[in-house]
Amino acid sequence: MTAPLPPRDVRRGLARHEVPEPLRNDVRVLGEFLGRVLRESVGQDLLDDVEQLRELAIRAHDEQDGDALEQAEALVAGFSLERAEQVARAFTCYFHLANTAEEYHRIRVLREREASLQPHDLAPDDSLPAAVERAREELGTDVALQRVQELEFRPVFTAHPTEARRRAVSNAIRRIAELVGERDIRSRGGMSIAENDRRLLAEIDTLWRTAPLRQEKPTVLDEVRTVLNVFDSTLSDVLPAVYRRLDDWLLGDDAGTRAPAVRPFARLGTWIGGDRDGNPNVTAEVTRAAALLASEHALKALETTARRTANGLTLGSDTTPPSQELSALWQRQRGIAEQLAAQAASDAPNEPHRRVLQVVTERIAATRRRDADLAYATPDELEADLLVVQRSLVEAGATRSAYGDLQRLLWQVRTFGFHLAELEVRQHSQVHEAALADIAEHGVDGELQPRTLEVLDTFRALGAVQRRFGQDAARRYIVSFTQSAQHLAAVYQLAELAYGGPDEVPVIDAVPLFETFADLEASVDILEEALTLPQVQRRLADNGRRVEVMLGYSDSSKDVGPVSATLALDAAQRRITEWAREHDIQLTLFHGRGGALGRGGGPANRAVLAQPPGSVDGRFKLTEQGEVIFARYGDPVIAARHIEQVVAATLLAGTPSVERRNAAATERFAGLARQLDEASRTRFHELVRADGFPQWFAQVTPLEEVGLLPIGSRPARRGLSVSSLDDLRAIPWVFSWSQARINLAGWYGLGSALDAVGDLDELRDAYAQWPLFTTMIDNVEMSLAKTDERIAARYLALGDRPDLAERVLTEMSLTRRSVLAITDSDAVLSRRRILGRAVQLRSPYVDALSLLQLRALRGLRTGDAPERADDLRRLLLLTVNGVAAGVQNTG
Repeated sequence: MTAPLPPRDVRRGLARHEVPEPLRNDVRVLGEFLGRVLRESVGQDLLDDVEQLRELAIRAHDEQDGDALEQAEALVAGFSLERAEQVARAFTCYFHLANTAEEYHRIRVLREREASLQPHDLAPDDSLPAAVERAREELGTDVALQRVQELEFRPVFTAHPTEARRRAVSNAIRRIAELVGERDIRSRGGMSIAENDRRLLAEIDTLWRTAPLRQEKPTVLDEVRTVLNVFDSTLSDVLPAVYRRLDDWLLGDDAGTRAPAVRPFARLGTWIGGDRDGNPNVTAEVTRAAALLASEHALKALETTARRTANGLTLGSDTTPPSQELSALWQRQRGIAEQLAAQAASDAPNEPHRRVLQVVTERIAATRRRDADLAYATPDELEADLLVVQRSLVEAGATRSAYGDLQRLLWQVRTFGFHLAELEVRQHSQVHEAALADIAEHGVDGELQPRTLEVLDTFRALGAVQRRFGQDAARRYIVSFTQSAQHLAAVYQLAELAYGGPDEVPVIDAVPLFETFADLEASVDILEEALTLPQVQRRLADNGRRVEVMLGYSDSSKDVGPVSATLALDAAQRRITEWAREHDIQLTLFHGRGGALGRGGGPANRAVLAQPPGSVDGRFKLTEQGEVIFARYGDPVIAARHIEQVVAATLLAGTPSVERRNAAATERFAGLARQLDEASRTRFHELVRADGFPQWFAQVTPLEEVGLLPIGSRPARRGLSVSSLDDLRAIPWVFSWSQARINLAGWYGLGSALDAVGDLDELRDAYAQWPLFTTMIDNVEMSLAKTDERIAARYLALGDRPDLAERVLTEMSLTRRSVLAITDSDAVLSRRRILGRAVQLRSPYVDALSLLQLRALRGLRTGDAPERADDLRRLLLLTVNGVAAGVQNTG
């Protein structure tokens, strides 16, 4: 038996007490400053209303006080719409500030942890050096180091509309975050903190006064620029820094004096500007423009690093004489760019390495300007020149210069090329079928439908990008809803039609995307048939028998529920891995994971370690989208930590101990998996296939209103209305349940499945021994932590379907009880102290925003005051931003 928990109000006090002092101070200061801004800009009466609602929400949540919740509802109902908007914005600003403080505290802890390590200390268990050491123990040094050389990490950035904040709001938050960091440094000594106070107040005032809602949807190129900002601010420097950290550890005292032991293992991908599945705004012209924008940023980063490196190579010819190879390169440079060479010689008359690298820098700039006389044709040409400089330095004994900043530049060239990220195209299989039918009827030169012309232009755009930046810039073509090998053959057919024959067609790898349960079940049969396609056979011969297969987490979960989808994806991976082994194919599984738990979200490194044996094999590729991009890659310290954790897990997934554990668990719990699959899927289908469910879902959540938010270039649904779940994209499906504090997409069906098994000892054994089940239970626990039954019941009551509402609430309660029993816990997240206390402390504030959202939603659903519909809709959309900030994962 477990000990009873103290009352909720006591637990809240304990949770506050457990918050680290530096974080508590940051939140306190930011909260006080926000209160001061509210008083100055609106008045004490607004702050009084905010405080009254906050106190009632805390009492209602912590003490489960029904009277307090009703009083809070009454208070919200009594607000004018103008005051309701102001209160909603105040709570939203608070969440932005609290999130900023929590993120900075993560950075603070990581920095302190790093600073405490001695030069030869092993880093934390989930770090890359620790993973290499464990691989050495299990595989031997030679095999382990070979696997390090073969590692591949491929994050693919997508622009799915889950980042609900305006860029102006994000920029204000970034400036506040910088000031929080500056304040932390100043608090340890130095200048007066008064200046920091003044600037923080000014920035919080700006955040408060900045309109939180976009007026127009961002264009596709806006989305491209947003992600490119992340590259500029973090990734261009972070990835070489991660390589350097591992190299320093591997080489020890020889670091910086020997050739690096690390081969660059990261390659970026992007769908932004290439993903046209259901997005008519992505055209061939946009694809070309997106590639050019990315190249501009890549070349600027290379130019900046090259110029800085050249300026530091002030090694004289007397101490560091040039090699014959370097002298020959200098002569070639003089022939290519006489004026540039003369200027470099004047700037660095006795510094041969510096002057050569100065000309290299100017040629990179010419590549960006598209100056054909001076530009490098390919990244390989640039790398060859840099290697000449490096070899010359080594020959002269200047190894620290050879393997210092110059090596960093080489790593950047090898990681980003001139294209920065591979632009991947995605299109729906039905679009290809319709295009082929149109061409069959009218001929390729006939009167074709506009969409058919656009399909053909897409292949021409791929060719243009490849000619400009090379094959690696754009060759993957992902086919959504691949349901037969003919859906892959259609890609090659259309490419040949676009170019008038096979000879001029660019290099294309058609990648199947298996999304629904039926498609996952049929995946191996489809892949087997695809091997008969001559185009596939040619690619296998040319690329070393490499094949990529994409797995869709979102639609499979919407199709059969989160439990069955998890099990189906695991089973499909095992079958596909075995198929690849039988055909001597080097397989890369591409995981289409979303940020939210209902879309395959959760800690990526733990997910990697739960994959079937052989399915990772040193290569991990996944989508990174929406708010996840900024959460994982927005800060350099956090980005480096995330990349290390995922790459470490990718290496460890292939170790004998991990593979044996996962294989044994799969065999041991095969019967349990079948029970869970059958029971959860039955329960899920009973709900989503009930008569009128799609329309009821649209009534009880802000689905329609979420579709109005200008937060992404992609439409929220495939048709004009939601007559079935097939019409609805997975992102608003998850987003809307999250807004209603139900999170149904992350857990529904699990409670019934666990109850059907009935054997608690067996389930606890599975939780302890079966990583896939452990990860699923932990993710569901997180999802449940962000639900609230009493708030959820109020949303569900909007639909006038008590039968469906009862099913949802009953399953929520059953799932919560079952998860707590399996984990032997008294409350969700009670074993995960840091995370649990954060969720516990912020939940009442989310409740306050939910009550404001419910007021708006009720008014819109009843239609009692049509003249106020626009104001109610605006209030609702404001609360969407706030709830998204409060729960911290949306779609």
